[in-house]
Amino acid sequence: MAEIPKKRLAFPQKTLFLTLSLLLLLTPPILKTQEQGKMPLPFEYFQLSNGLHVILSEDHSLPLVSVVIGYNVGSINEQPGKTGIAYLLENLMFQGSRNVSRMQHISFINRIGGELSATTTQDKTLFYQRVPSNQLARVLWLESDRMRFLEISALKIEQIKEALIEEINQRKANDPYRESFLAFDQLLYPDFAYSHPVIGNETDIRNLTVEYVRDFYLTYYTPNNAVLCVAGNIDKRKTEGEIRKYFETLPKGKDIPPLPPIKTPSQKGVVKSLENVLASLPGFHLGYRIASPVSDDFYPLKIIEYILLQGEASRIYRRLLKREVIAVQLNGNIEKRGNLATLRMFVVNSNQLLLERSQRAIFSEINRLKSRIIQEKELRRAKNTFKMDYINHYATSLNKALFLTETFLSKQRLDDLPVELEKYLSINTYDILRTSKKYFTQESTLLNIKIR
Repeated sequence: MAEIPKKRLAFPQKTLFLTLSLLLLLTPPILKTQEQGKMPLPFEYFQLSNGLHVILSEDHSLPLVSVVIGYNVGSINEQPGKTGIAYLLENLMFQGSRNVSRMQHISFINRIGGELSATTTQDKTLFYQRVPSNQLARVLWLESDRMRFLEISALKIEQIKEALIEEINQRKANDPYRESFLAFDQLLYPDFAYSHPVIGNETDIRNLTVEYVRDFYLTYYTPNNAVLCVAGNIDKRKTEGEIRKYFETLPKGKDIPPLPPIKTPSQKGVVKSLENVLASLPGFHLGYRIASPVSDDFYPLKIIEYILLQGEASRIYRRLLKREVIAVQLNGNIEKRGNLATLRMFVVNSNQLLLERSQRAIFSEINRLKSRIIQEKELRRAKNTFKMDYINHYATSLNKALFLTETFLSKQRLDDLPVELEKYLSINTYDILRTSKKYFTQESTLLNIKIR
């Protein structure tokens, strides 16, 4: 639900999913371990002298290797008046470095039958590719070259600025509810760092200077602010040697500036309205601020997300779209932004009367969850749906590499991963009741979308 870039300027976004064939490839011992709620994920961690964190995960099931570079930087590191620079730099990273010409990184990966993409969020920037395992050394060299020698010129920056502004205009034209998402973000997250869109705004983008872009790059796109994960058909000792060859000579960057303190969001209920001249149907956003992703309460809250919102058997989906048929669209999930998390929903209705009925229905389902013990059968179904999604993290080398990288960047302990699924699956009916009462109070945030 966040304002996350969907379109890449340089290449198409790859969508990875867990297929039946991949499930069938899982060996019986792995399946048995999954049934017990434990997920073996062999990995090795070390750190280079320049501060670069490295994670290796060996898997010889396919002759492929995935390489992910994650930088601990996103829109939360931007200053007022300088928005969009993290997203701009994501795209600039494909425009050439000292030894790699413009778009050559992309053309090489495509030529060898690989795939690649990138994404920028509020708190991280990821570059990732999956290639034949005999091409690993070349990919490591490509990544190290743009980490150290990115070419930053006025011409390249101006070209990317124009592309970003065009993308902003396309989003405005193609998504009539975009402004409501931005307004709702500002209600949920009072801090500038967390509430402004990742893509930035047109005025700020136009005013970014070459000097500021270069300084931002030299500050955040450095070994000591990055993690490199290599997963797949590798020899760990040989791979470690190649990583040291290409990355250990890179100088450590400057100390990373600390983030400003996060304002504690007000827990008072908020109800506001927004007139939307582009939307043809009314709708609303509803959100609850919940526990931090590193809190023990996050485990039952994640299962609650599946009980209420994930899948056609979930309570709110079933009531709004199947039983009463009072909504035409429902989206909802737990959104994480750094150390903050919210459960948020977006609903579109065909008229104002059904909008009000939908709101009453959602509050009714939340109150039911808070006042009655959920049946074991329903809880088991929600946990099984969650488990299938969680197993997807292990489906391919690229999924694994992304999962390990994002886990590391979120400050979670990698050593806890083998038993993390077990923690989710051990949630019981009383955990659901206790957590629902604690977090789903009357202090929700509601934004109604009115149409002219």
